[in-house]
Amino acid sequence: MKLNTFLLVSIFFTTILFSQNTKLSVESIPQELKENANSVIRDQLISVEIKSVSNMLTTTHKTITVLNERGLRNLDVGEQYDESWVVNKIQAIIYNAQGYEIKKLKRKDFFDISASGGSPEITDTRILRLNYTPTQYPFTIVYESEVETINTAFIPRWYPLDDYYESVEKTEYKIKYPVDLGFRYKLVELDKLKIDKEESDNELHFKLENLSAEKPEDLSAKKFGCILFGTNVFSLEGVEGKADSWKEFGRWMNEELLKNTNELPEITKQKIRALTAGITDPIEKARIVYDYVQNKTRYVSIQLGIGGWKPMLAKDVDRLGYGDCKGLSNYTRALLDVVGVTSYYTIIYGGYKENIEPDFVSMQGNHAVLAIPYNNKLVFLECTSQTQAFGFEGDFTDDRYALLIKPEGGEVVKTNGYFENLNSQMTKGKITMNEDGKTLFNVEIKYKGIQYEYANKIEKLVPEKITENFKERYSNITALQMDSYKLNNDKKSIEFTEQIKFRAENVLKFVGNEKILNINLLNVNQSIPQRYRVRKTDFEIQYGFVDEDDITFEIDKKHKIGFLPEKVKIETKYGIYESEIVAESNNVLRYKRRLFVKKGKYNSAEYDEYRKFREEIAKYDNSKIILN
Repeated sequence: MKLNTFLLVSIFFTTILFSQNTKLSVESIPQELKENANSVIRDQLISVEIKSVSNMLTTTHKTITVLNERGLRNLDVGEQYDESWVVNKIQAIIYNAQGYEIKKLKRKDFFDISASGGSPEITDTRILRLNYTPTQYPFTIVYESEVETINTAFIPRWYPLDDYYESVEKTEYKIKYPVDLGFRYKLVELDKLKIDKEESDNELHFKLENLSAEKPEDLSAKKFGCILFGTNVFSLEGVEGKADSWKEFGRWMNEELLKNTNELPEITKQKIRALTAGITDPIEKARIVYDYVQNKTRYVSIQLGIGGWKPMLAKDVDRLGYGDCKGLSNYTRALLDVVGVTSYYTIIYGGYKENIEPDFVSMQGNHAVLAIPYNNKLVFLECTSQTQAFGFEGDFTDDRYALLIKPEGGEVVKTNGYFENLNSQMTKGKITMNEDGKTLFNVEIKYKGIQYEYANKIEKLVPEKITENFKERYSNITALQMDSYKLNNDKKSIEFTEQIKFRAENVLKFVGNEKILNINLLNVNQSIPQRYRVRKTDFEIQYGFVDEDDITFEIDKKHKIGFLPEKVKIETKYGIYESEIVAESNNVLRYKRRLFVKKGKYNSAEYDEYRKFREEIAKYDNSKIILN
């Protein structure tokens, strides 16, 4: 009898320890959701409850199966917290491929780290991140959290899908809200998804099921869409705000976040007035002030203050010599005020071209710059850089919507764009082939627009790295030896010039009794977008550009010019390619080439046509001369 009781108890505990949840087994995932997938969201529910203008509760339940090691990138499991964002609950349970529980993780089992991640950032925000190293794949995580905050300015967005190589069985988003706050929402880039929606007076419920994983495609114009949420009345660190309109929202930011932040020491005021004495043009004054800020300060990310949105005081930036984008933009604004130049603190998304939604008023943006009105235009200043040219935006903030904060209120504007002819690379060179087999190169290249931005990064390198950069650029030329280089960064005209001299041997290649010389040695464009059996997404040429090359070849007298390729001109809706090489004398050739690529968005059906254009460019850039 005792033995039987022992066996029953053992069986009972063994059943508990190895209990199986068949719904979590990998076999239960539909086959079509495993295709192209590294991970599968099995079941996800984000519930947001706005209890009042200053209290919001977000609970998350997420079940995700990780199919392989690459799927770890899609986990997105963890929470940020600080004094205003409190994590009430966080836990996870790990299951194996058959759905058996193998590990439980409580709060103490999560990594608790600074949000700075070791970068030069001053922040009081911390992150609770999952601490689990898998020993086998696939596995499944059931994750739960509850976060409470006094900030209703940042209602969590809903991304039905936010990763490539991830499929979705079911994902939901629910939100409850007081009607008197003026609740609003907007769907962004979600027109192709079949999202179910249920809506009542104070509650909204979205649901999406059975979405297959997608692979990224070259030049894809696809964006992972989301739903934005906002209220007309909100709270940020205990400060109530209004978002009935951008004008009202901007007025609130000016009064609550910027007011009384621009005071400066008298000695600094005297210094900046002396630097600009006798100058009447506001842009020239601004240029001097910008140069002063670049020489005096450096960038440090600071996520303190009102939700990380209130800039540090201008007098503190002046004293410490550092600040973040908010503090440095506000400091520059304060200095410009001293010399009578109007400027506007400006909110924007920096980096990948995410836009402030002009028809949806809410807390948006992740970066601050400065805008100066001049001759019915706006000159934008990136105040975090110690090297950037005055008025040059680059691809970090160009061609997107931004919010100007004026004393009378906010105004959404578009930043300046860098279009085709503005993004230029002009190459002029002389290539001399000596009888001893050595070939000398004397080249001058001028860059403007976005190409200026890419080129002027070379200036910041040490000499050894600059030489390495040139050798890597001209890797098609074997045994290259640098003789000299000279770099000139003309920040006023925003033009970067390289003057380089180098030599090489064996530029000519033998084919039988003849020698072959590649025409394009200095600007070969061999980039061809990937081929797809079935192209699914539309594509985008994000930046158009123009390259012009004018190269003179001096051939040594031992050789006689034989075959010359014919003149080429290819015109398409995506751009124009033309090249020509002519004999100016018995031993002098002149090569001219022009490549114009047009900015634009195109549908997937046009992809093969564009790819063919790039193939032809690569083919003609590989054209050769025959020397006898």
